[in-house]
Amino acid sequence: MTAPSPSVRGLGNESVRRENLASVLRLVHRNRTSGRSRSELTALTGLNRSTIAALVGELASLGLVAESEPESRTRVGRPSPVVTTTDTVLGIAVNPEIDAISVAVVGLGARVLARTRVPASATTSAQDAVALTATAIERIWRPFAAQHRNIGVGVAVPGLVRADDGLVRLAPHFGWVDEPFTALLSERIGLPVAAANDATLGVLAESTFGAGRGEPDVVYLNGGASGIGGGIISGGAPLLGAAGYAGELGHTLVNSAGIRCHCGASGCLETEVRRAPLLELTGLTDAEAGDLEGALAASDDPAVRAEVERQLDALAVALRNAVNTLNPRLIVLGGFLSALYAVAPEQLDDQLARQPLAAAREGVRIARAELGGDILSIGAAELAFAGVLGDPAASL
Repeated sequence: MTAPSPSVRGLGNESVRRENLASVLRLVHRNRTSGRSRSELTALTGLNRSTIAALVGELASLGLVAESEPESRTRVGRPSPVVTTTDTVLGIAVNPEIDAISVAVVGLGARVLARTRVPASATTSAQDAVALTATAIERIWRPFAAQHRNIGVGVAVPGLVRADDGLVRLAPHFGWVDEPFTALLSERIGLPVAAANDATLGVLAESTFGAGRGEPDVVYLNGGASGIGGGIISGGAPLLGAAGYAGELGHTLVNSAGIRCHCGASGCLETEVRRAPLLELTGLTDAEAGDLEGALAASDDPAVRAEVERQLDALAVALRNAVNTLNPRLIVLGGFLSALYAVAPEQLDDQLARQPLAAAREGVRIARAELGGDILSIGAAELAFAGVLGDPAASL
């Protein structure tokens, strides 16, 4: 994060103070596990030490941060206190998929504190999903209710979500069309609810806390039970499009003679690269999808190897298109795509080194998502925390 401009330095007026307060909280929040020392905050913001002390003190009075002495005291002189986020304020993250609805309690600093999964299916209606989600939230929140504040709910939707109001325009694997899922859930539970596309939230999580930290141009592809989603960070900011629908890389054409996709086209990436045949070939169920990487690596079945190679070839076509179109510096693969890459990284690396335009492919690298199964919970929680991270004093 860049330092605030000179116009927001110091405590000259109320708006400047609020902006500085938010800047300090975001810096502590985004350093996930270790927080920030006061001296780091001084250097990163350009504010003086007394101003940082006052801002940290106010955040502490709001219950958002705490200070502690550093573990190591190798430097000469008085050690700078370490500022970390607290769990006073928590958010709820929701991710509906065709096999289950996942719900998590998440703290500032991307700490996933509790998780639960409620069985669902491709025939689950939006209204039924609201009821299942509300019940799961009530159950998972109960142990936290006495001592914590729920700041809101973020939903990672496997589909197109309208940016301005969270309307689910299309969640094809559920058959949802123009469903007000967020409004219905908010009315049901009495809390603010925000939603966005799951892969858009995945790239937000990875670029903030995971493999994409410090990279301003990232393409993220995630493979799950509901298909393949994509998210893009360009110039350090999410690339959302006019209404929030950008990044649908799962519907990139990779096989002109391919099978028909549910979207109406043929040969889309998510019809050619799918988790289901990999699970079937390795004898795993949907519930055992977390074991897919190990099963693929351990298998000596020629059919498994052939399917891995076929899917990687199709994935390489989509990545070629992404590199030529978006010119990223980093491609992050999550979900079962990460497992595919882990089994035969040289195959995808070789194709990425040859297929895109020479200038566009220079310096591009592929990385596996670092946040694992928590990625969508962390990304969705950022929606819940948007208010407190934008204006801590006003939101509390």
